[in-house]
Amino acid sequence: MRLIRNNVQKKMSSNKYIGLEIVLLLLVVFLLPVHAGETAEKKAFNPGEFVVGHVTDSYSWHITKSGETELSIPLLVIVKSQDRGWFAFNSSKLNEGATYQGFKIADTDPYRNKVVEILPNEEIVRPTDISITKDVASLLICATLVLWIVLSLARHYKKAPMKAPGGFLGAIEFVVIFIQDEVIKPCVGNDYKRYSPYLLTLFFFILINNLMGLIPVFPGGANVSGNLAITSVMAVCTFLAINLFGNKEYWKDIFWPEVPTWLKVPLPIMPFLELFGIFTKPIALMVRLFANMLAGHMIAMVFMAMIFIFGAISPLLGTGVSVFAIFFAIFMNFLELLVCVIQAYVFTLLSSVFIGLSRMEPHKKEI
Repeated sequence: MRLIRNNVQKKMSSNKYIGLEIVLLLLVVFLLPVHAGETAEKKAFNPGEFVVGHVTDSYSWHITKSGETELSIPLLVIVKSQDRGWFAFNSSKLNEGATYQGFKIADTDPYRNKVVEILPNEEIVRPTDISITKDVASLLICATLVLWIVLSLARHYKKAPMKAPGGFLGAIEFVVIFIQDEVIKPCVGNDYKRYSPYLLTLFFFILINNLMGLIPVFPGGANVSGNLAITSVMAVCTFLAINLFGNKEYWKDIFWPEVPTWLKVPLPIMPFLELFGIFTKPIALMVRLFANMLAGHMIAMVFMAMIFIFGAISPLLGTGVSVFAIFFAIFMNFLELLVCVIQAYVFTLLSSVFIGLSRMEPHKKEI
């Protein structure tokens, strides 16, 4: 188990520059529109809005845009007013800054791109919002796909328990066996069967969400794994699996670790650090998946934005840059395909390691 933990730490340290890459990327995105807007006669193209608009959540599912006409799928807005109860309506009623039943989509901070309520005194407040947004709709689609895959494989074994599946189901069986035997079993230990359903579901759910995000048309294109709220929920699930079912040895190593006594009393230095580590594990899971997936999507969008930026300066320059931009955008998509699999694998691996550490067997003293 110590060897596995060391390997995981080495893998985590290899991505220590992710934060710096995202900062540099954001600087490029938000500084470029200053030059692009100076030469445009009509409304200036804003790369920041273009990139952020494609990676953030929304109340409609954008399909394409032809001239000034935007084709999108409206979704269901479900909000609760402060004093008027619940409202449910089509998001198309809030298009282009329209107000419906006292609600609208804010275009200024701090509630930008969120549904807000306009009170009779003109005060703008945020209502209780459980709308079916783009990310929520994508989550439901991906959950349905995971359920369909699992039930299809179960139905095959029910009909022919001694016959190995072929084709797509055979590939799914191979992945299940690999994750079970090479990740869950060695990392979790003797109790691996208890956690296998959760960890396998976690792997396929993240993988399908990641892959669906690479598809540029409906029902793909949603940046689900790049949404911090969604990765935080998955991290909390792992946090509960670790701490609700941790054994006595796990809690003993936290509150009374095997270190020199002066590190435990009178000041509980090591117990404090170990207790702090309980919360850093899910935070690492949450931020790692969020940062990797968000950065990949944003880089691909930046390459696309370069076409419009240089096209605003010179049509000829924009044409030349478009070849470069499209080539690297395609390259990034292929790279993202690999990242999708790696991030699902790493999230499952780290969750397995952390759960395994909570199921440690009592230490045996060497004679």
